[in-house]
Amino acid sequence: MRKKVVIANWKMNYDFYETTSFIRNFLKFIFEKKINHNKEIIIAPSFPFLHISNQISQGTNLNIAAQNIHQKEKGSYTGEISASMLKSIGIQKVILGHSERREFFFEKNNILLEKIKIALKYGLNIIFCIGESSFERSNDQQFEIVKDQLRKTVFCCTPDEIKYFYIAYEPIWAIGTGKTATFEQAQTMHEFIRSLFLERYGKNISNEISILYGGSINDFNAKDLFYQKDIDGGLVGHSSMELKKFLRIVQS
Repeated sequence: MRKKVVIANWKMNYDFYETTSFIRNFLKFIFEKKINHNKEIIIAPSFPFLHISNQISQGTNLNIAAQNIHQKEKGSYTGEISASMLKSIGIQKVILGHSERREFFFEKNNILLEKIKIALKYGLNIIFCIGESSFERSNDQQFEIVKDQLRKTVFCCTPDEIKYFYIAYEPIWAIGTGKTATFEQAQTMHEFIRSLFLERYGKNISNEISILYGGSINDFNAKDLFYQKDIDGGLVGHSSMELKKFLRIVQS
């Protein structure tokens, strides 16, 4: 059975106090409510707070992820973070290919493939984001775009490497806009993505890989989204930063 996965992506938000306070309060809640261990909960805070967040979360079912890594192993790349740095502080997961990285930092598929390879070299689990823009959807190109993104990145990996992946489908037109794909639109795309894994890697991998939805999930629509057959959880942005909202999403 595929695990249900909920990931909080805090982006460039929350200082030291806000980060540590949220995580401690959240852990208190999931301990008191005895949240099912079949649910995987991941929080991705800003880089300066990864170490303390990971220390606070030790021994719990909360995992901490980084929001990005550089594609090179080391070198003269001022301000960048390497996969080995994350490993040295106990971080096991990283988000790659987020639409904001693609748009604002011009990360193309060739760069993302490099990042995938360096993450795999250091044994990091990868939350890999794919998705189409409003222009591409309005021109009925969403399936072609998503297939091409996978073909040039994730599908360059071996079956053994795929076990390190989560896939997060982000309809870019829904991120931060308050818009959400209809349940039918989301399920249709997730089913299509799963069919691509079936075609490329076979039934076992297709059935086992967790495919998450990442387009303006909130505490009102989470339950219906997570109820869909091929949606295994969510990559949550804004709503993950309000404790009560995020708790309701996790409970969904």
